[in-house]
Amino acid sequence: MSLPNAYARAEADELVEVTMTVNGSETTMSLPSRVTLSDALRDHLGLTGTHVGCEHGICGMCTILVDGEAARACLLFAVQLDGAEVTTVEGLGRQDDLHPLQEAFGRHHALQCGFCTPGFLMSAYDLLRHEPDVRTEDLPDELSGVLCRCTGYRNIVDAVADVAHAHRDGLPGPANCAQRTLVGRTPAGAGAASAVEEPEPMAGTGGHPEEIVLPGGEPTISVDVTTQLESGPDDVARVFGDIRLLARCLPGAELTDELGNDWYRGRARIALGPVRLSFAGMAHILEQTDDRIVMRGQGQDTGGGGAQADIVMTATPSASGVSLQAEAKVFLTGRIAGFGRSLAGDVSRRMFEEFARSLDRAAAGAEPDAHSRPPGAVSILVGALSDRFRQRLARLRRGRGRRTP
Repeated sequence: MSLPNAYARAEADELVEVTMTVNGSETTMSLPSRVTLSDALRDHLGLTGTHVGCEHGICGMCTILVDGEAARACLLFAVQLDGAEVTTVEGLGRQDDLHPLQEAFGRHHALQCGFCTPGFLMSAYDLLRHEPDVRTEDLPDELSGVLCRCTGYRNIVDAVADVAHAHRDGLPGPANCAQRTLVGRTPAGAGAASAVEEPEPMAGTGGHPEEIVLPGGEPTISVDVTTQLESGPDDVARVFGDIRLLARCLPGAELTDELGNDWYRGRARIALGPVRLSFAGMAHILEQTDDRIVMRGQGQDTGGGGAQADIVMTATPSASGVSLQAEAKVFLTGRIAGFGRSLAGDVSRRMFEEFARSLDRAAAGAEPDAHSRPPGAVSILVGALSDRFRQRLARLRRGRGRRTP
């Protein structure tokens, strides 16, 4: 286990840079010295499989591996682990390639509420790696470091015993550790290749990377919204040609610097109830004409989350003005990825709709709504939830209509 220099000292809120390898991916975080490893994994890397129970090292829910040894994540400060290799339950296996322990827990129904399951899986893994010939009668004592409040110990012991008997010659290692992703929530059914990668580091001249490279595989959110504008093609083209004005149309967005060669730096803010996100990042305009803009962007939330996006906006003349189509592929990491995919998609679509309204105002010569009321996230969330309610109500009505003789 890696420990800090004995003479190193930092104040509680002082940011300390720490680099560790988590589930096979090297990551560098800038964290206050008092942030625990469990909070760093959950809040900054989105690995919410590490559960937090007592926060005193007693319940064992937060058990992970540090340099191959079981450890309590709530008892370690993240800054202690500079250079360490950390494995969480997300690294144990994938949906399409479960670890033998995960398979056995499902087969023996060795979970009820599931809160203790990650701790038992990681503790059992550590036990069987070090003592592959452990006796079944010794398992209750060996696994007593993790507490189960649903009284499901019998099935848990049976599952671990099953794996121990099947792998006396050695337990397979974690099946989901590779240089690819640190986010715990990936699209359903996706394999390792479709996970979200870390944004490219700053490089080259101008304070921006050579390019923004998006991850492979399915995006976290896909958006395709078409909105009818009252403004004419020439007025919309004028807004498309003014990047600063265009940026003010996006709720909560602010353009802070022009880096040259169609690169821009900016900020974006959004608040969804108690969750407040503040992104700092940059955008690269790949194509800009009177009726089409193609751009890529990436940003980091102050809480450790990240977003990358590929956005295409097309303005097509229509009978009543302009039809504005916005297409986006968004890849999320960290705590923002913890939002339900459906809800995150609804919020994203609502933001694009508000962007379209603001663009229409800007094209008419008025100040964009989004600029005067940043970020308007409460109304966005309420509207998204209202849309979902109306859609469900419509489905219920259609279902009743089909059943009517």
